[in-house]
Amino acid sequence: MSQNLYQPINSEIVDIVDESPTIKTFVVVPEEKIKFKTGQFVELTLPGEGEAPFTPSSSPADTEKMDITIMKAGRVTGLLHECKKGQKVGIRGPYGNGYPIDDFAGKEVYIVGGGVGLAPIRSLFLTLIDRIKDFKSVVCRYGARTPDDFIYKKTLFGPWQKIDGVHMKLTVDEANGEWKDNVGVVTTILKRDDVNIANAVAVVCGPPIMMKFATLKLLEFGFGAEQIYISMEKNMSCGVGKCGHCMIGKYYVCKDGPVFTYDQIKDYPNIWD
Repeated sequence: MSQNLYQPINSEIVDIVDESPTIKTFVVVPEEKIKFKTGQFVELTLPGEGEAPFTPSSSPADTEKMDITIMKAGRVTGLLHECKKGQKVGIRGPYGNGYPIDDFAGKEVYIVGGGVGLAPIRSLFLTLIDRIKDFKSVVCRYGARTPDDFIYKKTLFGPWQKIDGVHMKLTVDEANGEWKDNVGVVTTILKRDDVNIANAVAVVCGPPIMMKFATLKLLEFGFGAEQIYISMEKNMSCGVGKCGHCMIGKYYVCKDGPVFTYDQIKDYPNIWD
């Protein structure tokens, strides 16, 4: 991290992958190595236009480059989607707290994701499979609106399904003629016996409405609120707890999160807004 909290590190977009009709992954190479923990976020700067917060989707073990997966959703993200290889950008960060991977050791890790929520989950997943023998199992349940809306298709439908110790199921809200798997929201593929709840942690990431109902389902199964980790999305404008835009109760999402246990935030109003 730069000693100046507000000074981005000069970087360059070296590759762009079209993931879905509205999502692209940008491979960014910074002038100096950036170390981050899976679950932390960075501010990606488009000079002269603005910046926005994103959780890297690459493995923290790769310090030479950083993958940032971006959904076209506003002015800055729209401008980023118009960028080409060679575009100069800035990276500020990393900020916040990531997933406590060492605390997951010896347990089953139950990952529930939806939509572009697979971006931070990809970073977590790559971190977990680097240490797969440290965990009892890694169970993934992931949903998208349609088959075309899945991201990371080359690995999601291929190599990731074949890793020893990984158990993956996918679902879509709406199917086409070629889709043979489950049709329904992601909660329809969550089962109480997917993991041994007494020795498991759950990770939930995706659109707020999906996180809400997935979390309620996990609580219904018997997960404790302290066993459920949630990656919160708020307006993290400054990234360093100064502007107050991202507050949840007493917490700054940018400093105290974006990863929280449900137990930390469950009693505050409107956490899913």
